[in-house]
Amino acid sequence: MTATILLACPFPAAMRDRLAPFGTVVGPCAPADIPDPAAVRVLVTMGTLQTDVALMDRLPGLELICCYGSGYEGVDLTAALSRRIIVTHSPGANAAAVADLAMALLLGAIRRIPQADRFVRDGRWSGASPARMPTVRGLTGRRVGVFGLGAIGEKIARRAAAFETEVAYHSRTPRPGVPWAYHPTLAALAGWADVLMVAARADASNRHVVDRDVLAALGPDGVVVNIARGSLIDEAAMIALLEAGALGGAGLDVFENEPTVPAALCALPQVVLAPHVGGNTMDGHDAMQGMVVANVAAFIAGRTVPTPVPEMPDQSREEQPSDE
Repeated sequence: MTATILLACPFPAAMRDRLAPFGTVVGPCAPADIPDPAAVRVLVTMGTLQTDVALMDRLPGLELICCYGSGYEGVDLTAALSRRIIVTHSPGANAAAVADLAMALLLGAIRRIPQADRFVRDGRWSGASPARMPTVRGLTGRRVGVFGLGAIGEKIARRAAAFETEVAYHSRTPRPGVPWAYHPTLAALAGWADVLMVAARADASNRHVVDRDVLAALGPDGVVVNIARGSLIDEAAMIALLEAGALGGAGLDVFENEPTVPAALCALPQVVLAPHVGGNTMDGHDAMQGMVVANVAAFIAGRTVPTPVPEMPDQSREEQPSDE
């Protein structure tokens, strides 16, 4: 049994090649330009893209939606479940890569690495004075709060602990067997921490959950790092606090209205920005492609898919930590 496999957006050529044995790979293309929509049984997409009722209606034969990456907030799960469409994702595939970038953003914001780079490039380094750039507080000894102790959050926590920080976390439920203190609310975690690492899975229920009060609780030396989704942070409130000096810095790989980044945010020198590249490593892409291909292969063979999203019913799978 084979299938027509629709790519919702451009993917690496290697993934198209890896999917080819399982059917005819088409796309990416606009919904109106999909060749033979009724033949499409598999959709490969990104969690940030909208996979709504209208698209599902246009693809009446759709049986499997594979999200490239751990997120799947763009998929209308209610509609998918009502149509018996299986939804999968790639949990943990790029966790190490994203955790690495989270630490890079944190160090960049705390140690003012972009400013130091410009300082040297602009030829302003002269003499041996230790005061050639402003003295900053280091990372050692800081309290790092991780919001969302899933696959990515746990790797962030372990990396942060290696920098001789004190680590604690908040998630919907405590994680048994981890060595870090659990805070029952995000507000409690922010009140304790002076660094907040945002690694929770985004959905409609937690938009702007990192609000002004949470951010303000970090204090004027506090730093927020977001490698999850831009919708989790109240971006306008964050900018206002940064401009007022009530929040010390930020490291951001994701934004509310990607790829648009507010000019006010770009103008802030204590902020380090990246264009949503947390999982953009060769290892990360290879692992995500592998999970997509494994799900498609299992579906074509009539087996249980290995990484359905947690909301899928009656799926036998090993319990995996979510990214929240």
